[in-house]
Amino acid sequence: MPAGTRPLSWLRPSTLWQSRNDLLARHLGDPVFAMRAAWVRQARDRARATGAGEDFVLRLGDAEAASLLVAGDTGEGDASQYAVVPGLLAHAEGVAAMVICSDVIYPTGDIGDYRDRFYRPYRDLPAPILALPGNHDWYDGLHGFMYHLCDLQAPAALPPAPGWRGWLSRRLWRTSPGTTPVELADMRKLRDRPGQTLAPPQPAPYWALDAGPVRFVAIDTGIAGGLDAEQGDWLRRVSRAVDRPKVLLTGKPIYVNGERHPCAIKGGGTVDDVVCDPASNYVAAIGGDIHNYQRYPVTVAGGRRMQYIVSGGGGAFMHATHQIPRITLEGTSEDAFKCYPLRGDSLARYSQLYDRRLAGGRGLLRLSPDEAATYMGELLDLVPTRGVRVPLGARARTAARLIQPAPAQRGFHRFVSEAFDFNEPPMFKSFLRLDVTPGALRIRCFGVSGCAETERDPPVEDEVTVRW
Repeated sequence: MPAGTRPLSWLRPSTLWQSRNDLLARHLGDPVFAMRAAWVRQARDRARATGAGEDFVLRLGDAEAASLLVAGDTGEGDASQYAVVPGLLAHAEGVAAMVICSDVIYPTGDIGDYRDRFYRPYRDLPAPILALPGNHDWYDGLHGFMYHLCDLQAPAALPPAPGWRGWLSRRLWRTSPGTTPVELADMRKLRDRPGQTLAPPQPAPYWALDAGPVRFVAIDTGIAGGLDAEQGDWLRRVSRAVDRPKVLLTGKPIYVNGERHPCAIKGGGTVDDVVCDPASNYVAAIGGDIHNYQRYPVTVAGGRRMQYIVSGGGGAFMHATHQIPRITLEGTSEDAFKCYPLRGDSLARYSQLYDRRLAGGRGLLRLSPDEAATYMGELLDLVPTRGVRVPLGARARTAARLIQPAPAQRGFHRFVSEAFDFNEPPMFKSFLRLDVTPGALRIRCFGVSGCAETERDPPVEDEVTVRW
């Protein structure tokens, strides 16, 4: 990391104030659809002028095989992001590109923050980087993302909105701070070696990539989630235009934390409708936003098996997995579900944080991994992690009962993951390597602890091969 780097804190008032556009969009009117339309118009104008296709389809890799790295929610710029880099580099051989799946830059996607949260950490990655924006990238109107990823500059002023809500939103809306041309040029020098950049650049905030025999389709879900009608039509079009197997990449996962979120499209239908349509030929859907790894093998209409994956552990604070309930969703089950960190390990890690913050580090709230796994096994009627069951004393049982419900989705507990952000091992970060061959897609999740002995050889925490 750069000398003097200060960890990103979500308790810092300046961080919360910088992120205010999230609340404005959710409660006073969301301008993202109109702003995205302005960006896409500029992208289409460039495509017409250069003779590129207006459906934003890229081609990389060999026609028979290709590999990608996928890391979600990367851009905190502190130790938890930089700890993932050695593992990424160790598994970068032969990859056609790396994809950042949501939230390239925290907290607000600013154009000047890309130096230490995009260019510097990945300066030795030999492959180009593609990305799809997350909600945090939209907090500056997507200006930083569109400049650095798409080489497009600021057509999108905040659109007018009716009524007092629109007036108040425009008055409070945080605009993108600028930076100098010299600073921007210096940033780009960090990743200007042959093969590190796309020519032409990424075409738009949403795009499709033909890599080997698979088409990857990346969508932009904005701040609150959901697609505008134009992007919805584009998604249906590029999904049905070719018969290749397809993988969806999205900023909002469809299956997450034991729930299904199909992602509405304005004008009707959902993203999951497109994914489940046999005519689209999807085999997997990978989403960021939630900062851990989860995989849901789901049997959809027609008996096809779809892999729904959460991959948001690429650098930001860890979201707990010990709150994920026993999986009872239609088409899948607890036996098929996978996550990293395991629920017991997640509870053990949070017990350390609660003990440090609330009990002075005296061990009153601290659970060993085996104690935490035993408690989660009892709570959800599961075989404990690693098959180890240990006796739970009164102190351990009381601590588990206090900690397991938090962070919850109500009150202060909703923000405990942010408040308890940590930057020391075990970090429980992760990234994916996707390897495509003519008849199969191999997906591996590599776990990153932050420990030196595994930083260049991270263990595989989950693996699945999809065949067609």
